[in-house]
This record gives sequence, C-alpha cells and structure tokens, in this order.
Amino acid sequence: MNSKHSQYEDLCKRVINEGIWIDNTRTGKRCLTVINADLEYDMAANEFPLVTTRKTFWKSAIAEMLCYIRGYDNAADFRKVGTKTWDANANLNEAWLNNPYRKGEDDMGRVYGVQGRAWAKPDGGFVDQYNKIIDHLSKGIDDRGEILSFYNPGEFHMGCLRPCMYSHHFSLLGDTLYLNSTQRSCDVPLGLVFNQIQVAWLLQITSQITGLKAGKAFHKIVNAHIYEDQLKLMKEQIKREPYAPPKLLINPDIKSLEDLETWVTVDDFEVVDYQHHDPIKYPFSV
Repeated sequence: MNSKHSQYEDLCKRVINEGIWIDNTRTGKRCLTVINADLEYDMAANEFPLVTTRKTFWKSAIAEMLCYIRGYDNAADFRKVGTKTWDANANLNEAWLNNPYRKGEDDMGRVYGVQGRAWAKPDGGFVDQYNKIIDHLSKGIDDRGEILSFYNPGEFHMGCLRPCMYSHHFSLLGDTLYLNSTQRSCDVPLGLVFNQIQVAWLLQITSQITGLKAGKAFHKIVNAHIYEDQLKLMKEQIKREPYAPPKLLINPDIKSLEDLETWVTVDDFEVVDYQHHDPIKYPFSV
C-alpha cells in the first residue's frame, strides 16, 4: 500500500495506539489525543486527499472554504453555498446563544473568513489578508509573509468558535506555489476528513487564480484526537483497505478572486476516479 494513500489511516491508528485519554471541558467528553502530526499532499501530481475508507462529502468541505474566502459570518450564507457545517455552532452553542455580540439566528460572529478578509485594525479600518496574498502572488512576489491568519485572540469573545485550522502560509519558488497550513486542534474522524480537502483545494484554487503551478501542501496538526463515542466506529474504519486518491478538476474559467467572490459554486469543481467504502456516521461534538 502506498503510504501517501494511507496517511489518514496511519494517523488514526497512531491516535488509537499511542493516544492519551484527555478530558475535554468544552464538550464534556474524553478523547484519545496525540500531539503533532504532519501530513503532505502533492498537488503537482493532483492527488486529491479524499479519505477512501469511507465516503466523504467533499462538496460541503469546498463550500465551507469558499465561504471563508468570501468572508461570510452567517450560517444561512453557508447553507446557500452548499454546507450546513456552521448550523450547530451558530445556533446550538449555549455560550454563544447567551453572548451579547451575537446578532441573531445563524450569526457566527467574527470567525474564520471574517478575520481573513476583514481583520480589524486597532487604529481603524480593516486588513484584507487574502486579497493582499493574491495581489502579491499574481505579481510573482513572496515577501515571506504571505500568511492568511484566522487566529485573532483579541476577538475570540466576538465569535461562536475559535478557529481550528487557523493559518495558511503560501510560499513561492519560481513559478510553483507551496502551502503550509497549521491546525491547533483536530477531530480526526470528522474534522480532518474536511480539513485535508480544504488545504489541498486552497492551494489549487490559489495557484489557478494567480497563474502559478501548484506544488506541495504541508498540513500540520498540533492536537489530534478521537472522541470516546467515535472510537468503536474508527476501529472498524481502519480495517478497510484504502483506494488510490482521486483527482480534483477545477473550472478553468475561474481566473480571479472576484470570480470566487461572485459567481463560483461547488458545481465548478469535480472529483474524478473516486473509489470509496460505505459511509460512516460519526457523532459530532458541539
């Protein structure tokens, strides 16, 4: 078996075999936990990192990232694009429901894409991080700070959830673009399945709209864990043999950040040669 095809399953086995039981105060559940995991996706070979040992609903993962790029802060906008991933955090999180900064139903607050596209400056105004990155890369510039950061401790109290995958650092070597993405916390059975897709997609789409070649994406996870109520299902999943990775096709008409902000939908992306096992429904911890 090609190890790159089984990176996900290898990490799952590592958490099960080496993980330490930790109590999680936010969810009230225990989870098996390991510290530091490094995954790598070779986008030059267009090996799209979809988990194959169960069916993965990749369109929802891309829709979520597209909404981050658009700077959306409302779960209703996420649903319109094609994902319900923020419904629970926006509407079922008791702490957020009682937060004075919450504007009403479906409001997410200043999370993820809001920080990426409208980081509030102390002296007034906002910083559009992703626009700056696109502008630089399109001109062949890499100032060693082409960083898209969603992690703003000064505004954690103004959003429903701290970011998990919080930093995306682009690097340019010649005409090839690389990406280092860092994730502070990762629910391996549920979150990582999405996050792998999002890291790979972000490198591919950013490469396309800046006219660059996609190189490798490096995905660092600091705290990788499996919740207690997920463990039995995961032990069954890792018995399955992974298939070869599929490929992601992107509509070649997508040529700018403005395109992503206006007319692009999940239908502009297609996954081909995706072989997978049956779906597994894992419990989600709000």
